[in-house]
Amino acid sequence: MNEHFFGTPLIASHHGAALDRLSWLVHGLMLILFVGWLAYFIYVLFRFRKSRNPQASHTGVQNHLSTWVEVGIATIEAVLLIGFAIPLWARAVDEFPKEKESVVIRVTGRQFNWIAHYPGADGQFGDQDTKFVANNNPTGINRIGKGKDDVVNKVSSEIAIPVDKDVIIHLGSLDVIHSFKLNSMRVTQDAIPGMNIPLHFKAIKEGKFQINCAQLCGVGHSSMIGLLKVLKPAEFDQWLKTNAGEESFE
Repeated sequence: MNEHFFGTPLIASHHGAALDRLSWLVHGLMLILFVGWLAYFIYVLFRFRKSRNPQASHTGVQNHLSTWVEVGIATIEAVLLIGFAIPLWARAVDEFPKEKESVVIRVTGRQFNWIAHYPGADGQFGDQDTKFVANNNPTGINRIGKGKDDVVNKVSSEIAIPVDKDVIIHLGSLDVIHSFKLNSMRVTQDAIPGMNIPLHFKAIKEGKFQINCAQLCGVGHSSMIGLLKVLKPAEFDQWLKTNAGEESFE
């Protein structure tokens, strides 16, 4: 579904529409509660004003209307949680796509860009070690053996994926906490040093989409903007060939 929900960013991922529907259901409930409680508050101010009630009543409310209202609100919240939020989360977490059937990328945040690392033609990532770290090899890929054909984005913060195929990203950080955010894909995940955090999505629309860092990560935080290119499969294969070999950015 390539649609907008009341002015929200373009939906370009398979799961985006379901997330937006849930978000609007929750916000709709909050709006109803806000209007309802505000109306009740105004009613109470006038109904129990001092001029009409010079003496306090110690009897209190004798009916159970408030109880039924609370039960109704709790029921709606339970429906949102059990009927929408939990199943959506289950599909995102439990139904993780198989790596053999997906494009697998290691994305590493550092001040102030994103490094994308793809396995080569052999489908295996090369080993990584701190002894191989250099200006043109910030993630320490061993270019001997499995890593000789690995692909790293030569254009800083440019990441390419094919359309209509599951993508698995293993997210990490070289320095501080960053946050990998793709508005159009409805993806946001913190990148934490020392941790490998998996996430997945499927792009359903070709084009170029902005990558942001959604976590304040230093004086250059505002410039940590990347580009996600969603390409036809043949164009993606060509992109991989163009970016194969040694890294060239610093």
